[in-house]
Amino acid sequence: PAGGPSAMAQAGVLLTEEPAPQAVPASDLPVKVCEVALNTGPDSSSGLATAGFRTAKYLLPEWRRSNSDLYHKASTGCEQAERGRAEAKELAEHAAATAQRAQQDSMATLGQRLQDIYFWKAELQKEIEDLDAETGLLAAQKLRLEKALDATKVPYAIATDNLQCRERRQPPDLVSDEVERELLKEAELIRNIQELLKRTLTQAGNQMRLNRDHKEVCEMDWSDKVETYNIDDKCGRYSNQSTNIQFHPGSVKFEESASTPETWAKFSHDNIYRAEREKLASINLRALIDNILHDVSEDLRMQCAAVNEAFAKRCEELDDTKHKLEHHLKKILKEIGDQEANIDALKEAIRDKEAPVKVAQTRLYDRSFRPNIELCRDEAQFRLISEAEELTESIESLKKKLLESEQSLRNLEDTRMNLEKEIAVKMNSIFIDRQKCMAHRTRYPVVLKLAGYQ
Repeated sequence: PAGGPSAMAQAGVLLTEEPAPQAVPASDLPVKVCEVALNTGPDSSSGLATAGFRTAKYLLPEWRRSNSDLYHKASTGCEQAERGRAEAKELAEHAAATAQRAQQDSMATLGQRLQDIYFWKAELQKEIEDLDAETGLLAAQKLRLEKALDATKVPYAIATDNLQCRERRQPPDLVSDEVERELLKEAELIRNIQELLKRTLTQAGNQMRLNRDHKEVCEMDWSDKVETYNIDDKCGRYSNQSTNIQFHPGSVKFEESASTPETWAKFSHDNIYRAEREKLASINLRALIDNILHDVSEDLRMQCAAVNEAFAKRCEELDDTKHKLEHHLKKILKEIGDQEANIDALKEAIRDKEAPVKVAQTRLYDRSFRPNIELCRDEAQFRLISEAEELTESIESLKKKLLESEQSLRNLEDTRMNLEKEIAVKMNSIFIDRQKCMAHRTRYPVVLKLAGYQ
């Protein structure tokens, strides 16, 4: 008992330091069974009156030793309990500090993870918006291609109509001239342009499909990122005071299909890379479409100008030829009039010779009745015969000239008919080229329409 307080004091001092762990656990002391010796000595009382009071009694040293053992046991139990309480308190404080640090580390890790998710989510969202905008721009270019393709129908119809109209020219104007060559060149150019625009349309449609496919992939990735961000954000908001927390023992494990941070980042990076590549291809295709439409419209307008210039030159040439033919027709008509007057004069001259011939022949006829020797070949007879021959020769010459004049008049009439026919052919050609073809070509689309802007 004297050693108890000092031991307690020592235990109180030791409690300020970290207590050493107990090697032997505390347990209750065994009950001591005391064997009381029987009083059988010579001085003992063997009387019946004291026998009951002396049976099974403890001796005084035993009683004192028992009390001392109880004191020691109580002191040891207090020391052990105090040491255990100190250890429990320190362990609880250490566990609380460890839990708080782990929770703070988890919060920091979740925060960093949220930043990573937000970064990739923002990159994916930007790529989705860029792809969507690019697809819209490409759709506008595709619409321009469709409008340009529709706009080529009118020039092609004009070119083919011009060629068909010029087939109705009459010989000898049915020639393969510069206008026809330019029209054929224009029709071939338009066919080639239509094929080019159709191929470009197909390419634009395929590129739009690729843009939408990669946009859909990025949208799915973005959607997963949004869902994950919300989950991690919700996890970051949990605290020890939250009411919606509970035990989930089975969640403390890694999923077999879980990705690593490297594969996770590479997945989004690859999606953005592929989307960026398709976006760049779409931008290049739009630039190509711009160049194609610009070149197409310029080529068509240049060819249209070449055809119009060929038409203008041809019409000018036809006008000049028609004016020359009309001038020659005018001269022919005047010559025909003069020739008809000449024929009338020749006929009149032949008729005028009939009377002198009759006079000369009558004189010769009457002189042939001179009697006998009076039928003389005198000078008068010779002169009359010479006069009759001269008159006959003159009439023959006049008749011959009349025949020649009549043939010349027929030739002039044929020439007049040919000239009038040729003038009619030229007028028909001019009408076809100027009134039909050139008037039709005024409906040629403007450059803006050929470039797909209208």
